[in-house]
Amino acid sequence: MKHYGKIKIFLSQVKVELSKVSWSSRQELIGATGVVIVITLILTVCIGAVDSLLSVLLNYFIR
Repeated sequence: MKHYGKIKIFLSQVKVELSKVSWSSRQELIGATGVVIVITLILTVCIGAVDSLLSVLLNYFIR
């Protein structure tokens, strides 16, 4: 029970801090998610292409 008071204080401080947060709008969140998905897809293709190229080159030099 000794820690109950500390937990209560902590949670009240969390509530105060969360009220200070500037939350993104739904539209901003959707836009940012779209950007992350597009960049992830582009990087996936680039890394896959480099991996394939290096595999071909390595097989060429090994044989």
